[in-house]
Amino acid sequence: MKKVKWTLKEQCDFLKKVGELLSRGYSLSEAMASSSLQLTLEKKLQLQEVIYQLKEGFHLHSALGSMNFNSHLVGYVFFAEQHGGLQQAFIDGSEMMQKRGEDMRKLKKALMYPCFLFIITILLFFLVDKIILPRFTSLFQSMNVNENTFMVLLQWIGSVAPLFLIVMFTLLLLCSLYYYFIFRRFSMIRQVSLVVRIPIIGKLVALFYTHYFAIQLHYLLAGGMSITTSLNLFAKDEKQPLMKEVGQYLRRKLENGEQLDELIQVFPFLELDLRAVIRHGQQNGKLEEELQFFSRYCLQLLEEKIDQIMKVTQPAIYLIVGCLIISLYLAVMLPMFQLMEGV
Repeated sequence: MKKVKWTLKEQCDFLKKVGELLSRGYSLSEAMASSSLQLTLEKKLQLQEVIYQLKEGFHLHSALGSMNFNSHLVGYVFFAEQHGGLQQAFIDGSEMMQKRGEDMRKLKKALMYPCFLFIITILLFFLVDKIILPRFTSLFQSMNVNENTFMVLLQWIGSVAPLFLIVMFTLLLLCSLYYYFIFRRFSMIRQVSLVVRIPIIGKLVALFYTHYFAIQLHYLLAGGMSITTSLNLFAKDEKQPLMKEVGQYLRRKLENGEQLDELIQVFPFLELDLRAVIRHGQQNGKLEEELQFFSRYCLQLLEEKIDQIMKVTQPAIYLIVGCLIISLYLAVMLPMFQLMEGV
């Protein structure tokens, strides 16, 4: 199959349209054909090949995987093919990934301008430190005038900056070596367990995977499957290595007579509240509904956390830039006033 580039937005829009058409009574092939009408010729030809593969008995998740669709979207399709609720799973999965993509775009947009200002300010700082301040220093020494505090501070920062860059480069190199030679060899469970220890980012990762696990288990249970059968399907999800390992572990432990709610706390990338949700759902016989509500809660909390990060990060960068600019201004202007007083 010829490789055609699909953006995440295009993938989400396509699957959402397919889900909406399925809910109106279209067959899967008809829904895909109708959804492809507004796409480019290359994408239409690619989808025609996918439709042909479906008629030959291939699975949709395999075809989408060969098209390099997002692995989380492919995971939604994989589970949807098992429990039969294609239309709702397609819509929910595409909306979730659309929100994730929009959040990332907002975060990039919010940080782009302040980061640009920060880089320009750093360049100005080095210009002042390497060209302007040395001339003032020489002039002050010749006139027996003391240097002001801001000049001393900027000179100190200028002397420390190279050491700071060397340390940062060394840390980056060590992290890269650790990733390529050690981290990648860990199981996915251990990898993600280490990632969730990172401040701020770890909480976002935990909420994302908790939502994914809860919503997929909800779909499977709502489709009439048992917990054991559902976990067997998790263990077969090739596009999500983490969920595959989680499914294999939980299935093995359940076969030994252990309880699902007790096992969940083993995984640091799944929210602790999920344990209480599963226990309560098993007690009242409405586990699938409890999981659905909790998955929505995790998604809402994830949105709020990302908004909080954007609200804090952008002003913080502006504050740093502002302090640097004021310091540069005072470092340049105060010597002039001192010289004027000395004349």
